[in-house]
Amino acid sequence: MEKVAVFVDVQNIYYTCKQAFGRSFNYRALFQNLNYTTQIEYAIAYAIAPADDGQVKFQDALKHIGFDVKLKPYIQRSDGSAKGDWDVGITIDVLDYAEQVDKVILLSGDGDFDLLMAKVAQKFNCKTEVISVTELTAKSLLDVISHHTPIDKQLLI
Repeated sequence: MEKVAVFVDVQNIYYTCKQAFGRSFNYRALFQNLNYTTQIEYAIAYAIAPADDGQVKFQDALKHIGFDVKLKPYIQRSDGSAKGDWDVGITIDVLDYAEQVDKVILLSGDGDFDLLMAKVAQKFNCKTEVISVTELTAKSLLDVISHHTPIDKQLLI
């Protein structure tokens, strides 16, 4: 069975699913589907530190499903803008784990990851897959991966 590492950009998946479908992503369905067809070696979800009970419950649910949840504080800048970006953390982890698996699965449509996914395929000779909302996924990312799985009704709550 194919060994996989799953990396979830929680903010990206949340906002793209809400924008495209007005619904939330079903992490349990994803995990069950992957568990049925692959051997999940690593499953990491990158989220923003909880500001309310709803987020705490959501992150607890991710842990219960089988994800390792990594948290980063939400930063409110003095100019009013905000930041809660995990791109560098995801990149470091992908590079650390890619060598140990047959496939890297990234849940994000963020084009910032195109160089990472191209590098992983080239350096570690592993397959690369992105699971995302197709119309909100950067073409540059789709162009460099082995496989794209569009988020559809089966992966929504």
